[in-house]
Amino acid sequence: MTADLRDPGNLATVRTSGHGLLLRPWDPESDADVRAWLRGITDPEFCRWNTPLVPVTDFTGARDSLGARAARAREGSGVSFVIADAGSATTLGHIGVNDIRLRLGVAAIGYWVLPEARGRGVATRALKLVASWAFGELRLHRLELDHAVGHGASCRVAERCGFRYEGTMRGAIFESGRRDAFRDAHLHARLATDPEPDAP
Repeated sequence: MTADLRDPGNLATVRTSGHGLLLRPWDPESDADVRAWLRGITDPEFCRWNTPLVPVTDFTGARDSLGARAARAREGSGVSFVIADAGSATTLGHIGVNDIRLRLGVAAIGYWVLPEARGRGVATRALKLVASWAFGELRLHRLELDHAVGHGASCRVAERCGFRYEGTMRGAIFESGRRDAFRDAHLHARLATDPEPDAP
């Protein structure tokens, strides 16, 4: 699917596939999607490294969170994908292209994988797939991602996908479970002109 960026609703139904995965939009009307979203963002390993701006602790909050993401997709400012197995359609995790700034050609990437899907290269395959989509269909120039210092797994995913380490951002994100204290984050980025990384 080629995005028509003149249409503010163009990102709401985007799908892309490859590397054994299907990326499809989260559906706030689907109870299964809401349950998977809630499980993902309340998982202890996720919470160790991430503190969402708006806390989500229950089913209603999870549905509201997905509804807000769907609205951003309709506006064209971000798109949130379910990472699903291409064969079984089983939900494996999440990847999002956020804070899309079309004039500058820049966006930010975020991702997580459900516990039972970890250790299978899911995040690496999803990041390579979504980067190809963003550079190709959105014609973005730069994709950024950051992670808490010490999150070695996320760092390795970024580097395997051609997202170079660019430096440490001091006090850039919340401490785990807090909104009154901050910690450093590593910044990674990949340009459309960078070499394509090896296949997953």
